[in-house]
Amino acid sequence: MVRYLLAVDGGGTGTRVAIASADGEILTRGEAGPSALGQGVAQAWMQVQRALVQGFARMGISAPPWSECALAAGLSGVHNESFRASFLAQLPAFAEVIAVSDGYTMLLGAHAGQPGIVVASGTGSVGEVLRADGSHQVAGGWGFPVGDEGSGAWLGLQAVRVAQGAMDGRASVGALARRVWQHCGGTRREMGDWVAQAGQFAYAQVAPLVFETQALDAAADHMLAHAAQELVAIVQALDPALQLPVAVCGSIGTRLQSRMADALPSRLVEPAMGPEEGALLLLLQTRGARQ
Repeated sequence: MVRYLLAVDGGGTGTRVAIASADGEILTRGEAGPSALGQGVAQAWMQVQRALVQGFARMGISAPPWSECALAAGLSGVHNESFRASFLAQLPAFAEVIAVSDGYTMLLGAHAGQPGIVVASGTGSVGEVLRADGSHQVAGGWGFPVGDEGSGAWLGLQAVRVAQGAMDGRASVGALARRVWQHCGGTRREMGDWVAQAGQFAYAQVAPLVFETQALDAAADHMLAHAAQELVAIVQALDPALQLPVAVCGSIGTRLQSRMADALPSRLVEPAMGPEEGALLLLLQTRGARQ
C-alpha cells in the first residue's frame, strides 16, 4: 500500500524533492546536492535519498520503508540509457518508479500538464515540447561539452576560452578575462591545472562572471546575446509555427529571458508550477490511468 508519493527534480546544481500523501497533497520538501546522472550515478541516488530523508525529518519522522512509497524522478542525464539503467538498478524496492528527464517534469509543471514549451538552462540546457495531440519532442540537451548551448557550463567554457586568449596575447584583456583569471588562476600553469580537473559543474560556476561583466566588457555582452540566440533556436526547432506558450526556466535561462523577448513576442509565460510538482503530476496521472 502506497503511503507517500515522492517527486524529485535532480539536476547538475542541486536536488529538490516534494513528498506528498497518497492523494497528492504536498506535505514537505527537501533539498540536497547535484544528482545529474552524468556527474555520477551513485552520487545521484545518494543525493536523492539525502533530500528525501531531510524532507521526512522536517515532518518529524524517519523515512518509511521505500516499499510504501511511489517515486517519480526527473533527472538530468536520464536520456542516456546506460545511466538510466544503472540508476534504476541501484534503487531499493519502491512500490513504483518513474524515471524521466528533468526537462520533461519541468515541462509538465511549467504548463500544468497542458501543451507548451519549456526551455531550461541552468548547469546544462534543453528544450521540450508537449503538443495538443500528446506528442513530445526534445531539442538540445546533448550534454557538456559538445552541446548544452546557452547553459551555465557552456557560458563558462566560452569565458575560459576568452581568458586563455587574453593570457596568450591572442585577444585583448578585458573585465571578463580578469575576473576569470581571479577565479581559475592568473598564470598559465594555474589556468592549466584548473582546466585539467574542471568538469561541467566547475565551468558552470564561471558563468556568473559573464553576467557580472556584461556592462563592462563587449565580449561578455556578446556571449550572453549568443546564449539567448541559442535558446531561441531551441524554441524555433520545437515549434516552427511559433504558436505554443514558452516558459523559460533555470538559473541561467531566467537571466537571459529579457534577451529572448524580442524574438518570442507575446509567447513567454511564467511557469505555473515547478519541476517537483511536474513530477508529482506525472505520478498522479500514471497511477490514475492504472486504477
